Amino acid sequence: MNFKMITMGAMSLAMITGSALAGASTGTSALDDPAKMSPFFTDAGMKTMKSEAEFKAAWMAMKEEDRAGIMKECGDEAIAKSHDNFCKMTKQLGGAN
Repeated sequence: MNFKMITMGAMSLAMITGSALAGASTGTSALDDPAKMSPFFTDAGMKTMKSEAEFKAAWMAMKEEDRAGIMKECGDEAIAKSHDNFCKMTKQLGGAN
């Protein structure tokens, strides 16, 4: 009986911990956040990027830590692939200039 209760307790704890860890990382990118990304696009669906000059102005208007975070995300192959043109433009700007 004690062994059964210990086993059930351990299983419950494992399930709770697994759920908490799964909730902690949603797997979404800042590059999918319309609030951050809308200044770079002409449309609400974020499909058409603004001109290079407008893109650069929006990039420079961001906080340095936000630019660094986006550059880091663009370094991730899967994220960069799904945001190809955007990441290419940020790399052209060198992250800050």
